Amino acid sequence: MNIKQIAKKAGVSVATVSRVLNHPETVAETTREKIQKIIDEEEYKPNWFARGLNFNRTKTLGLLIPHTLGSTYMEIANGVEEVARQKGYITFMCNVEKDPQIEKEYVNQLINRRVDGIILMFSALDDSYMELIEEKNIPAVLIGENKVKCGWSSVTTNCRSGAADMVRHLAECGHSRIGILCGRDPEQEGRDMLKGYCDVMKKCGRGEDPRLKSSVENSIEGGYIGMKQMLSEVRPDAIFATSDEIAYGAMEAVKDMGMSIPGDIAVAGFGNSRMSNLVEPKLSTVEQPYRKMGIYGARILFDMIEGETEEPQHIILQGKLRIRKSCGHTDRIGEMF
Repeated sequence: MNIKQIAKKAGVSVATVSRVLNHPETVAETTREKIQKIIDEEEYKPNWFARGLNFNRTKTLGLLIPHTLGSTYMEIANGVEEVARQKGYITFMCNVEKDPQIEKEYVNQLINRRVDGIILMFSALDDSYMELIEEKNIPAVLIGENKVKCGWSSVTTNCRSGAADMVRHLAECGHSRIGILCGRDPEQEGRDMLKGYCDVMKKCGRGEDPRLKSSVENSIEGGYIGMKQMLSEVRPDAIFATSDEIAYGAMEAVKDMGMSIPGDIAVAGFGNSRMSNLVEPKLSTVEQPYRKMGIYGARILFDMIEGETEEPQHIILQGKLRIRKSCGHTDRIGEMF
């Protein structure tokens, strides 16, 4: 049954049925109840897409994520979807597989589907493609590291500060030969964390031993291989990994070499993924507010969709240390789970 048939059965105009669906407060109570009863009896479901077109909205968002297997990305996505659900929106989640060409194809499809807004997570697109989105009058927000200039609304985290806080903590625990396993991806975040590491090492007068710095794939395998290679050249007493996944791999490599954590080598990560509190020993890490990034990014996007703001908004969130056994911290009262 469609809206015309509902109107005919109720003996009213199509416009009246439409008002009951969209603005029920404008319809007399007796008429509203009569129409609603028919709608309920016939189990009528409105065509929300068509209704959206009448208001020049489709009630849909596009969310482009680098990879669906990344726990970080999915936490951000959960934050986005929480806000979208509250607004009555459906989210099209697009896995771009860290491929710029796939990302471009998805953007084109989302534009053709007339989504009301797009969120690009750790995007590989440049300004020229963002301008295409702008030309179509589609609001867009960037979450995480990206390759565009500062003219677009964005939500990021202060990776340099978070890394510096953790390396400083390792130094305060008495570790002097602190190494870093730096993930190559995301590229800018890795560079920022390396800068944070170098800031602290310089201030502590530790100097810079190139053998204590290694660029690795951002994965468990990358951490394992990188740790094995480092241990073949130098013996650090602590390791800071720029992701928890890298830290897990490093921990396995240390154990396979017959050494203990944190007795022989302390290990700390970055991200505070769910496994960090389950591995043994529990991993000290920098908690990143990934879900909050998604929530803030979605809120900014809806401000743009609803015309609440026209100026680009930039939010930079701070991480928080989660100190556990793996870094050699001896004060159990200070552990934060």
